This record gives sequence, C-alpha cells and structure tokens, in this order.
Amino acid sequence: MANIKSAKKRVKITAIRTDRNNAYKSAVKTAVKRFEEALNAGNQEKAETALINAVKKVDKAATKGLFHKNKAAHKKSQLQLAFTKTFKAS
Repeated sequence: MANIKSAKKRVKITAIRTDRNNAYKSAVKTAVKRFEEALNAGNQEKAETALINAVKKVDKAATKGLFHKNKAAHKKSQLQLAFTKTFKAS
C-alpha cells in the first residue's frame, strides 16, 4: 500500500480511470451486441440505427484512447460489411 500522499492520489485516480474505461468498453460491447441482434432479426431500420449508434460508440472509445485508431477503423469496417452483406445483397 502506498505511504506517500501523491502515491495514494495516483491509486485513487487509477481506480477512477479504470472504472470509466470499463464503462466505455461495456457501452461499446452493448452497442455492437444490439446491432448484431437487429441484424440477425432481419430488421433493416433497427439495424441501421444500431449501426450508427455502434459506430459512434467505437469512435468515442478511440477518441478516449481505449482503442487504437486502426482497431476502431477495423471494427467499424466489420460492422458496415456485415450490414451490407445482410441487406444490400438482395
């Protein structure tokens, strides 16, 4: 356990940031899951709104430093490709 005042503060700040990062990651996972559920249900309107929301969450996570920008780009590309394959093919 930290004895120095600044070290104690760093422990608190690390805990706060960890909680915040976990909340952002959870929000991204939830948004992607909702998109996949709408995609599997075959509901194009719902899937489109869920896709937009998921892309926003992924961009926000990349801006906050949770994801590398290339990982965010890859994830958005995967989501868009899945949407396109499902609905634009017909």
